[in-house]
Parts: sequence; C-alpha cells; structure tokens
Amino acid sequence: MADAATDEEADAGAVAIYKRIFKEVLDRRPSGMRLRLAHAMGKNRSFVSQISNPTYPVPIPVQHLNTIFDVCHFSPQAKAAFLRAYARAHPRRTSRLTEGPHERTLTLHLPDLGSTKRNGQLDALFQEFARRLIVLVQDK
Repeated sequence: MADAATDEEADAGAVAIYKRIFKEVLDRRPSGMRLRLAHAMGKNRSFVSQISNPTYPVPIPVQHLNTIFDVCHFSPQAKAAFLRAYARAHPRRTSRLTEGPHERTLTLHLPDLGSTKRNGQLDALFQEFARRLIVLVQDK
C-alpha cells in the first residue's frame, strides 16, 4: 500500500514538472492566451488554468498537446523540455503523438441564428464541408 502512495507522489511530481514548463510559456504570452487556447481546444478557460497549474495533479490529455504547441508557440527548447518531462510522467502516452494522422483544431465564431435548429444546421454544414475538403486534399 505504501508503494502505491509513493508511485502516486512520484507521478504527481513528474506531472508538476511539465506543467511548470507549460505555465512558464503561458506566462510569457500576451493576455488572453488562456482564453484563445481554451477556444482552440473546445474547452473553457478554467480547464486551461487547471491543466497549466503545477499544484493540480490532473494530467494534460495527450490529444491536446499539438494544439497547445501550435497556439502557445513553444520555442524548440521549451517544447523539447516539455516532451521529455511529459514522457517521464506518462511513458505510454507519448507514442500517441507520433502515430496516426496528425490533426489540429480550428475554432470558428459563427453568428447565433436565434434558433437551436438553425444553429445545429449551420454547425453540421461546416462540419460536413470540413470533412469533404479533407477528403479532397488527402486524395492527391
């Protein structure tokens, strides 16, 4: 039982290391970066605050890493240090960064059409457009 607690403390410490790097990058960016990042990930600002705070043991989900790197403009040195610390904290997750297709998130700000049904139709139209465009681009 004591071994499990020690492992958990080690994991929390490893998570805190990469979160400190992330927080340092965020703190050097202009105000509004957390909100911009939240929009890009499809999350709220409090989620970004939670995943960037080293005192919270909540890990950063691997599927958000490329978005974080793109939006926050990590320097090559900061990105390398972050990835080394992330790999130490989550050795099985980092393989997911290199395998499979890479994708990124684009957030669009659309007008509210005043109706849930019409808003849903507009959202579906943009999603279908994006899917079809990706198929065209990938069929070189």
